[in-house]
Amino acid sequence: MKMNNLVITIDGPAGSGKSTIAKLLAEKLGASYLDTGAMYRAITLTAMKAGFDLSDTEVMLAIISRNKFEFECKNDQMTVSVNGTNITDKIRLPEVTEKVHFIASNPDLREILVKMQQQFAHKQGRIVTEGRDQGTVAFPYADIKFFLTADENERAKRRQIQLDEAGINKSHNEILEAINERDLRDMSRKTGALKPANDAIIVDTTNLNIEQVVEKLLCEIQKKKLY
Repeated sequence: MKMNNLVITIDGPAGSGKSTIAKLLAEKLGASYLDTGAMYRAITLTAMKAGFDLSDTEVMLAIISRNKFEFECKNDQMTVSVNGTNITDKIRLPEVTEKVHFIASNPDLREILVKMQQQFAHKQGRIVTEGRDQGTVAFPYADIKFFLTADENERAKRRQIQLDEAGINKSHNEILEAINERDLRDMSRKTGALKPANDAIIVDTTNLNIEQVVEKLLCEIQKKKLY
C-alpha cells in the first residue's frame, strides 16, 4: 500500500451513503475519516444551546473563536468535542439538521471551516473526506474524487432507518420533503454548492449495497495505483 499522503474526497447529497462509505473506505486504506458535516453541526449545536441568532455572522464568528472545537479520529470514528465535552451523538439530532444550513450557507463561516478541514488533512496525512464541496473547494487537488448519488426515495428510506434506530419517529413523506428542501438549498448556495467536481467519478448507489459501493470505489482507486 502507498503510505505517503493521500486525499480522497466523497461528495454527494444526504442519504447517498457517503458517510458510511467514507468510514469503511478509510478503514481499508489505513486513512483517517473526515466528516465535514460534523464540523458544521458542532457549531450549529453550540450556537443553539447558547440561544444565539444563527443568521448573525459576527455572533457565529465569535462562537468559533471563543470555543474550543476538537475533531479527532478514534477507532475509525470521528469524535466531536466542544470545550472538552463530547457532543458526537447530539449533533445528529433532527433539530440540528434543520438549522445547520445557516452555517453551511454562510461564506465567511465556510471559509474558516474549509481551513479547519485542510489543517485536519495536513495533520493526519492520509484521509478520506466526505461532504458537499470537498472535491470542488476544500481539496481541488485531491488524489481521486467521487460523487455519490441515489434516487431521492431511496435516500429518504435510508434516512428513515437511521432515525428509527435513534428512536426518532418521522414519516417517509416528511423525510422526503426535508431531503428535497436540503438538496435545493445545497445546490443553490453561492459558496460551496453541492455539485460534482469536473474530474469526479460519479457513482449511483441506488441499487448497490454498502459492500458493492466500497468495492467499486476501491477498483477506481486501484486503477490510479493509490492502493
